[in-house]
Amino acid sequence: MKGLCCRNRTNSIVLGHARIDYPGSTCSSATVEFDQSKHPSLHLPLYHIGRHGPDSLQTTPSFSEALSHDVARVKFLNSRLTKKNNLTAPMATKLFDGKFAISVPLNPGESIGVANYYTKIGIGTPPTYHIVVVDTGSSFSWIQCEPCSIYCHPQIGSRFDPSASNTYQKLSCAANQCTSLKDATLNSPMCTSSNTCLYTATYGDQSFSVGYLSKDSLTLGTESLPNFVFGCGQDNDGLFGKSAGLVGLAKNELSMFSQLSAKYGKVFAYCLPTATLLGKTGSGGFLSVGTISSHSAYRFTPMLSDSRDPTLYFLKLSGISVSGRPLGRQASDYNVPTIIDSGTTISRLPTPVYSAFREEMVKIISSKYKMAEAISILDACFVGSSDEISTVVPSVQLMFQGGAELNLEPQNVVIEVEKGTTCLSFAGNSNTGDIGIIGNQQQQTFDIVYDIESSRIGFAAGGCR
Repeated sequence: MKGLCCRNRTNSIVLGHARIDYPGSTCSSATVEFDQSKHPSLHLPLYHIGRHGPDSLQTTPSFSEALSHDVARVKFLNSRLTKKNNLTAPMATKLFDGKFAISVPLNPGESIGVANYYTKIGIGTPPTYHIVVVDTGSSFSWIQCEPCSIYCHPQIGSRFDPSASNTYQKLSCAANQCTSLKDATLNSPMCTSSNTCLYTATYGDQSFSVGYLSKDSLTLGTESLPNFVFGCGQDNDGLFGKSAGLVGLAKNELSMFSQLSAKYGKVFAYCLPTATLLGKTGSGGFLSVGTISSHSAYRFTPMLSDSRDPTLYFLKLSGISVSGRPLGRQASDYNVPTIIDSGTTISRLPTPVYSAFREEMVKIISSKYKMAEAISILDACFVGSSDEISTVVPSVQLMFQGGAELNLEPQNVVIEVEKGTTCLSFAGNSNTGDIGIIGNQQQQTFDIVYDIESSRIGFAAGGCR
């Protein structure tokens, strides 16, 4: 690649009790061209799972349900950093001859950790195709499998049948991947009496997938990858929509991205198409793994890592401006570990930063539109449609270390939560120790690249609609 010069050194800062490592800040945000000859690449369409999504994949959650899902996901992400993971996982009560019994609650609750966007993958030889959600905050991939010994939630299309694949294998408890499950799923693996490795993936509030750790051929577009390690779910419950499962893009050796990186390189990108709670959807969303298009004018910020959870994608939010003017906050107010996450809708900001941002936005918007009552964590709401409110939404810019920025459009700033009521799609952190999150509402329509090889994240406008 060319156009970017970075020294190969690592600096560290300490936030609370955590150490965050990052490349030397000599990285510039210059336009970059990637070397197209080093690796092949994959390019897949990416869609939103919304109330009016294609293929009837969507469920029909109310806004309160969707917001409750978002709040619970954020709580789960914070628990991963504090190591206070109070999830209730299904417990294996009987293991014999490769079979197992599971005792689970009747009401599984909300599906924490499940992303809002999906694509289609093929599993097996010959491949059968399945719709799966895509999530940068998850490390483990799984799909529902026959014979579905305990329970499988309704899904679009048929479940994967391992007996119909010529290349399917269950992995034993002696496999290295079985040992790696604890880091990928936050739960220790279990073993059947025939020494087959069992995974348990929990996402909070009783949502889970349990099954056999397996490997088979993965097909993405026209490309095929042998020996893809994934979970063959035999007991899966929660509000996963009508998807067949999910694939993880986090920085863990068992994530789909990590398994693809040996062949395609340690870089992926996506564009999340526009989606609103009232059914307005965009188009052109994609997920690319490997070579990134050289025409995009990416602006880069260092990709950080946090010792408390090295699988998540951290970056440094250094400032916010409204109408071209920075908020009147000290630099130390932004000194909060912050992740970028495809599965969180509402961005979370440090409390002093959010308070200043809210004050400025309310002053501008309320000059023309009346304030409405707060809705849960959304405490800056207005009487008017998103189209109406958007006419007075000022320019908002999120600025990151190294000079990268997100110049937000009105649809990235406000969200119509019910007909005639529109709110800021930002919230303040509930606790002083919470992480900041750049959610998918702010990411929509941007081409976002995760260049793990060079430890940086890039943004380019106009990736999709």
